[in-house]
Amino acid sequence: MSDADTADACRALCDRLGYHFADLDLLVLAVTHRSYSAENAGAEPNERLEFLGDAVLGVVVTEHIFAAYPELPEGELAKLRASVVSAATLAAVAEDLDLGSVVRLGKGEAASGGRSKPSILADALEAVLGAVFLDGGLDAVRPLVLDLLDDRISTSAEGPGGQDFKTRLQELAARHFEQLPAYEVRDEGPDHEKRFFATVLLDGRPHGTGEGRSKKLSEQAAARSAWELLVVELDGEAVPVPPRSPAATPTRGPIPRPIDAPIVLTDVDAVPTATTGSRHPESEGRDA
Repeated sequence: MSDADTADACRALCDRLGYHFADLDLLVLAVTHRSYSAENAGAEPNERLEFLGDAVLGVVVTEHIFAAYPELPEGELAKLRASVVSAATLAAVAEDLDLGSVVRLGKGEAASGGRSKPSILADALEAVLGAVFLDGGLDAVRPLVLDLLDDRISTSAEGPGGQDFKTRLQELAARHFEQLPAYEVRDEGPDHEKRFFATVLLDGRPHGTGEGRSKKLSEQAAARSAWELLVVELDGEAVPVPPRSPAATPTRGPIPRPIDAPIVLTDVDAVPTATTGSRHPESEGRDA
């Protein structure tokens, strides 16, 4: 990739991030892997920015969850933070941003599939956050981090296994309806800010709506909406509704509620069992 192509790719990445650099060279540095530096004299690798971004990420996430979840003890806060800043989570966010297509890699690393390696993607995302911090300060990087991770923070706060409401609804429907749930999904907005809106149907009738940043998340939100309503209608025959923090349900109304009051649901990954607050244990043994 030529320097001009790299600059164009970085500008496109800025559009996806929703942040435009005053100094685009910082972003170019952030996407420069050490394998590229080894083959191109004078090209500095992104490792120092990765180090900075790791620290910035930890501060922003810690500050947010401390304020958003006052009921959680220190140990639970540490688990929540560890799940959100893990290499796996960061790599998934980087994939959503198509960061791999922008990263500058050496020929050998590129040929071996480096653009899809979770370790490279996670490190590059941290470097990008470090670059944003240097370019615009904490006031610039804080909203970016929360925009990228808030969905995952909210879902992780619910605890492992508590958010697969499509399965819960399917089991409930199998006992009380003639047909299993069906989902209708539409989307709105540009590619980098697309939102999905789902309606779940039981026996051909709408029973719940929801929205999210992906088709999967919107369906989960609609399933939760329907499941919680049916728990009330069926007089508690299903298991009780698990507790949910206010930050995880910004648009939810009281039960029972009309089906046109959507739930906004976030990522459905379970919380890892790590108990430390840093991503560093996750990063041990990463691929280069």
